[in-house]
Amino acid sequence: MTHIAELAGKDSLSRRYFMEQTAKLSLGVGLSVPFLPKTFLAQDGAKAKNLIYIYLSGGMTHLDTFDPKRGDVMGPTEAIDSKVDNMKFGNLLPGLASQADKLCVINSMSSINGAHEQGQYIMRTGYNKRATIVHPTMGPFLEKLLGKQGEILPDSVVVGRSTSNAGYLNPALAPLPIGDPSGGVPNTTVSVENERFDRRMEMAQKLGNKFIEKFKYNGPQSYVEYYKQANTLLKSSELDAFDISGESNSGDYGSSRLGQGCLLARKLVENGVRTVEVISGGFDMHSDLQTSIGTKLPEVDAAVSTLLKDLEERGLLDSTIVAIGTEFGRTPDINVNSGRDHYPAAYSCVLAGGGIKGGTVYGSTDGSGKKVKSDPMRPEDFVATIGYGMGVDTKEKIYSPTQRPFTFGNDGKPVTKLFG
Repeated sequence: MTHIAELAGKDSLSRRYFMEQTAKLSLGVGLSVPFLPKTFLAQDGAKAKNLIYIYLSGGMTHLDTFDPKRGDVMGPTEAIDSKVDNMKFGNLLPGLASQADKLCVINSMSSINGAHEQGQYIMRTGYNKRATIVHPTMGPFLEKLLGKQGEILPDSVVVGRSTSNAGYLNPALAPLPIGDPSGGVPNTTVSVENERFDRRMEMAQKLGNKFIEKFKYNGPQSYVEYYKQANTLLKSSELDAFDISGESNSGDYGSSRLGQGCLLARKLVENGVRTVEVISGGFDMHSDLQTSIGTKLPEVDAAVSTLLKDLEERGLLDSTIVAIGTEFGRTPDINVNSGRDHYPAAYSCVLAGGGIKGGTVYGSTDGSGKKVKSDPMRPEDFVATIGYGMGVDTKEKIYSPTQRPFTFGNDGKPVTKLFG
């Protein structure tokens, strides 16, 4: 412990390591339990109450999904009619085609980021990736602006990731990471009896307060509050919100992690979690496009079409924005490996629920899907549009610890006419 304590007076990473090691040694519990700050009252005028952001990592092909064309650029995909006259989808999305009246398809996304990490970063935060700062994703930003929605459950969850952070915001706002949606919350089994655990909690709080007093550094207060709230969650029946093993319609979502992640997202918003990101990989299709889309797109179709139906039947769709995002599209030209390469100049995203006008297409590309022809939308605009739908003032500034101002969506322009 002497060596660990010496780290306390050094840089911020060392101080974080100090707190983590102290917690592990004293509490006998892992750090995958959520950070849960105090409850605040939400601002008036909010539209949607919840957000489910389905992120298809790798770069979803727009031509084979929501922006099909005619001719050779289609490769193995055919266009099919949807429930709405002016909307055609790729033939591997029949379930979503049957629910097109719920969807607003954005076919005019365009970005300058053609690399995965940078493209994903801006689509999840609204900001370009920088070496000097980490920006929060939408969940922590929404909690910062609107306050915490529930008392015990975390305000935001990210499914498909084993770690998360709140960027430059208070660590207490970090989303709870759930790597496997079927596995529940990891590390929630306390390795000691309750009485001993409570004594260790009390000792950890005293250590944290002494640390704050000695080094005049308030960061550990987040950890002190975290363990108090985490202890409450560990002993609460609300932990059951993360258990999807008993859901009767689990099979309709599909057995993939994306499908089970969407099922978990539905259950979480039903229990009061504001923001759930469901991240699924496998869309970087540089080779053998036919096999790749034949596997991944039916998973998307089953998962998202069931999610929309499930939310509607439970009376949750009107209050929940469902978004489908990706970092870029794929090239209209089929490459020598029978695949499609990165293509940020034009791609598709989707919005539904939460006041979105269904049965609509926003923007368009040319006949080959190479260029945006009308109503271009940047990643910043997409994020800002979601924020607008959640009742956020997208011009409101918050400040980082270095007093730099930031807004939700990085001054992107919300497309308000997408809402009814």
